[in-house]
Amino acid sequence: MTGRNLRSALRRAVLMAALVLAMAGAGMAHAMAASGDWWNGDWQYRVRIDADAAATGANIAEPIGRTAVLVKLTQGNFKFEQAKDDGSDLRFVAADGKTLLHYHVEMWDGLLNQVALIWVDVPDLAPSATTGFYMYWGNAKAPNIADPASTYDDTQLLVWHFGPTRGLPHDSTQYKLDGLTTATPEQAGEIGWGARLDGTAPIKLADNKLLHLTAGQPLTWQIWVSPTPATQTGVLYDQRDTGGVADFQIGLAAGVPYAQATPASGAAVLARAGAALDPKSGWHLLTVTASATALDVYVDGAKLGEAPGALPDINGAPTLGGAAAAAAAATPPPGAAAAPPPAAAPANFIGLIDELEISNALRPAGAAQLAVHDQGVLNNVLKFAAPEQTSSFSSGYIGILLHSITPDAEVVIGILMVMMLISWLVMGNRAIVVGSTRGANKRFLQVLRATFRANAREIMPALSPEDAKKLRNSGLFKLYETGYREVHDRLQGGRCLPDGTIAPQSLAAIRSAMDGQMVREQQKLNNLMVLLTIAISGGPFIGLLGTVIGVMITFAAIAAAGDVNVNSIAPGIAAALLATVAGLSVAIPSLFGYNYFQTRIKETMSEMAVFVDEIVTRIAEGNVGIDSRQAGE
Repeated sequence: MTGRNLRSALRRAVLMAALVLAMAGAGMAHAMAASGDWWNGDWQYRVRIDADAAATGANIAEPIGRTAVLVKLTQGNFKFEQAKDDGSDLRFVAADGKTLLHYHVEMWDGLLNQVALIWVDVPDLAPSATTGFYMYWGNAKAPNIADPASTYDDTQLLVWHFGPTRGLPHDSTQYKLDGLTTATPEQAGEIGWGARLDGTAPIKLADNKLLHLTAGQPLTWQIWVSPTPATQTGVLYDQRDTGGVADFQIGLAAGVPYAQATPASGAAVLARAGAALDPKSGWHLLTVTASATALDVYVDGAKLGEAPGALPDINGAPTLGGAAAAAAAATPPPGAAAAPPPAAAPANFIGLIDELEISNALRPAGAAQLAVHDQGVLNNVLKFAAPEQTSSFSSGYIGILLHSITPDAEVVIGILMVMMLISWLVMGNRAIVVGSTRGANKRFLQVLRATFRANAREIMPALSPEDAKKLRNSGLFKLYETGYREVHDRLQGGRCLPDGTIAPQSLAAIRSAMDGQMVREQQKLNNLMVLLTIAISGGPFIGLLGTVIGVMITFAAIAAAGDVNVNSIAPGIAAALLATVAGLSVAIPSLFGYNYFQTRIKETMSEMAVFVDEIVTRIAEGNVGIDSRQAGE
């Protein structure tokens, strides 16, 4: 191989190494960045979740505000075996990587169906934009910090998720307004488990002053419904004053959702949706809002009915799925203008219900739209990114070791990393040089055999310029070129015997010239190999030096502190041993590479020695060739 080709090969090796280092540096930078914004290194996994209210997702332009977002985990977006059996190691963190978000688990089935429902409190979900947060998991020692009460703000009075067992509906808010009568569970709920109302046993809510209504107060009432049949008439929610006249009622009239507020005196306020619920659509989100000036009815996030007016004073207990007990016997006082009921005879609701929410605040319109897209079958709000696993360099045992490394160990390990880089560069360069030499030698022998056959009468026929140009990397070609040049010089100088043969003294000189060229080829093949021997012998000793110094510093720190604590000294000693590990990491690959390349080089040199013997023997045995003699005459 010529100096130019060697420099070219070395340059390619350096470029390849630089590329590898750049990629490794980028990976390390990414790992460092990940460790930098990774909320807590004790958690192994995380995934970014984007609540997309823009046109690419739910397309919600109305204000949303603080809301509890439903995160649905399935086999498609989550590996349940990576989390604790009850999901208690889940953590939700805002996009800033620092702020913990409140959450609670409605359902966790990580074994059979592998489905989980988690409600996450997002402080401010922006409309027409994407709001991101992170979910972390994978910490067997993590305590359960799920807090249903903190998931909702103070204005959220009641949230019933309904459950898989027959019992009193449980309130997830801080006010614990559980139901007073049992609900029949229904597995085919819109979100998880829902409840079935058969029209005979309405569910009674607590007679708590938090649920009592004050004239003109704001209110947001919301529930998922699936009527059976869709065209029925039935009361979904009824709250009547103890006097029996003032009433607030929500229900269906011939399939049309309505909300009616009847004061103790004065005209009733009746807001109806424009059309009956579509019987083919199954579940619908029914939302009723009340302000100081209007009563509005929303179906699936769209406002379909409104009426001017406000809620009256009502201090009675509400009923879900039927009219309040005093509704039928109530008689308006003189002067009261009672509105006719939406149906001839209010009946109890028959069908399925899920997720009842009552708030004494006027929720933004976008909140209901978000619920439709997030909780319903549309499910196009939350988008899961690719899960990430925390780098072993920033957490776990490796993280502890790295954080415990002393400055002197960092210097030693830095030196060893430089040695490792140099050894990799040398091995890459030798792989190119030795490989190209052996390949070129193989091609040269093929060309030489063809040349011998074409010039059978010549002992040392010349190769064509084209072949000579292609074989510049071959060591055998350089040996042959040296022998040919020596023979040609003797013919040109008339230093051959009268019979046209080469004198024995000349044969010795030719062999000496070829042996000299062979030594130079061996030097080229062994170039830089000494660096591998330095890495093999010096790497472990430098690593051991770093370990000894690190252990000395650790024990010196113990002596200065005057206290022996295994938990405090163990990381320092373990980190000191990293220097020895780094030294062995330098020496072991270098040892393998050195032995491999030495074997290949010895094989190449043996091939060259045999070739020299064959050429010298060929010259000694025969005539140098008719054309060669003529050239020498």
